Amino acid sequence: MINLLAANNALAHRGPDAGLLFDHNRCGLGHRRLAVIDLSSDANQPMTDATGRYTLVFNGEIYNFRHLRATLEGRGVAFRTQSDTEVLLQWLIAHGTGGLQHLHGFFAFALYDAAEESLLLARDRMGIKPLVWYEDEDKFLFASEINGLLAFRIPRRINRASIAQYFQLHYIPAPYTALQNVYKLPPGYYMCLKGRNRETRQWYALPEKQGTFTGTYEAACKELFRLMEQSVAERMAADVPLGTFLSGGIDSSVVTGLAKQLKADLQTFSIGYADEPFFDETHYAEMVAKHFGTQHHTFKLRNDDLFAAVENILPLMGEPFADSSAIPYYILSQKTRKQVTVALSGDGADELFAGYQKYRAEWMIRNNAWQPQLAKFLSPLLQHLPQSRNSAWANRFRRVQRLADATRMNPQERYWFLTTFMPEKTIWDMLQIIDSEEVAIEVARRKATLRQTVRGGDLNEILFADMQLVLPNDMLHKADSMSMAHALEVRVPFLDHRIAEFACSLPAEYKINARLNKRIVQDAFRSFLPAALYNRPKKGFEVPLLTAFRTEWHNLLENKLLSDDFICEQGVFKPDYIRKLKKLLFESHSVEQNHVWAIMVFQSWWQRLGISLAAETEQE
Repeated sequence: MINLLAANNALAHRGPDAGLLFDHNRCGLGHRRLAVIDLSSDANQPMTDATGRYTLVFNGEIYNFRHLRATLEGRGVAFRTQSDTEVLLQWLIAHGTGGLQHLHGFFAFALYDAAEESLLLARDRMGIKPLVWYEDEDKFLFASEINGLLAFRIPRRINRASIAQYFQLHYIPAPYTALQNVYKLPPGYYMCLKGRNRETRQWYALPEKQGTFTGTYEAACKELFRLMEQSVAERMAADVPLGTFLSGGIDSSVVTGLAKQLKADLQTFSIGYADEPFFDETHYAEMVAKHFGTQHHTFKLRNDDLFAAVENILPLMGEPFADSSAIPYYILSQKTRKQVTVALSGDGADELFAGYQKYRAEWMIRNNAWQPQLAKFLSPLLQHLPQSRNSAWANRFRRVQRLADATRMNPQERYWFLTTFMPEKTIWDMLQIIDSEEVAIEVARRKATLRQTVRGGDLNEILFADMQLVLPNDMLHKADSMSMAHALEVRVPFLDHRIAEFACSLPAEYKINARLNKRIVQDAFRSFLPAALYNRPKKGFEVPLLTAFRTEWHNLLENKLLSDDFICEQGVFKPDYIRKLKKLLFESHSVEQNHVWAIMVFQSWWQRLGISLAAETEQE
């Protein structure tokens, strides 16, 4: 129980309202509660039913719990709380894994059956809530974050293929993690354990057959509006203050406008960039807030705020994760939590409805547009020009060069190229821990699995692949980890499973055409949103990490994380590669800042966990 208590305390940031333990024979359960529905102590977890047989620990929300409760009450089930936790407990007792299909919401849970001494673990359809697990010869452990598992002092041996994946993608896709014997339960899966027997099954999958919707475009727009109204309404249930993130983009504005119809005193939150005025879009957020009449809060960040947040973010990482947009997400969550406990966001719409620029590139190539041909023509010239995200012109040159390179590839190769940050050759040039045939075969196998649904059909297959890969492993991981660091629950209306299934059913041209990305989202809400939102340039924001690398983090990188002595002792990177990288970083401007950030995150994680390849070799 000492280790269980330590694990529970390691996750205290996720639930500051209660932290209780359960112990029965060989099973121990811990829970950190963030009270959102039924704030009384009777709704605390672990929650055991009246018979004492079943005990539940649950992270998330069941939005249709009142409907499920009424169904159960009609069958004679009595309730002692008003919580969705008790409804989930009783629903699972009544229906087992067959009841999962009836749940609307996001969740990761474990149900213990004391009579059978069995355990059921399950994760929601889209992968909004996390669930990681570890197994060896004498124990099985699970938690919401890897840091919870580390409290049990499990072996800290790296998974070498996962490290290669990390540097390519900047995250590690499920079911793998950076550590051996530690896994993520994939979205839409459940696991049953009894004794030494473990069985994992998929209980939900998005429909792989795409474009089945037969209605008109106008009918599809009306249906999306209806589904979003329904989804937002479900996600307004809370016994604590609730607001929305409002960036001033279409997606968050849709969510905010629909939420305001249901909550007169809705609070909205946005962040701007005082030191980067070109990227500051808070005036759009303030315009939307004024349009809908919300109580708006704007937080202006300076670069120092972004850099200071890194010191708090890095210790949260149970494995390396290098999406630098996590930094402003962390700060927005921190400031929002001072006013509300639940925030609705527009996350997910880009993956479902083709919002990103890489989808524009894919559309142009597949439709033989003139831009890819021009890019190919200019490619020899571009190779002599600076290409990076560090300046506006260098970023334009980089994007045109990527378009030219992508044009020469088949659909599967192009999907991987546009999804990754680094070519595989660079990975092998950089890492010495993957210089083995065994690791190379495993990396290739994982890559083939992740892009297997891209077969040369229409653009829907690209969106479908991203819903499996990018959405749960990058975007949703970022949202959960950075918001729950401050015990802020973020709900994502666009990722209601009925909306995701509807998106899959739409023809690709309903989502993207020659003029518009995210076409149906823009058109469905055109009369609902301020007209000025439709006449604005879309600006990406890169956290200005390069400045910090060369100033306040210079000594940390030069003399600690990337020092020659440490690199040689560590045995992960090829020393010559790191020396050349440092020369580019500190003596020129031709370096990709996100690549350096990925290495910095990895090195910080390595040192914090005290990993040693020598120890790994001894244990093997």
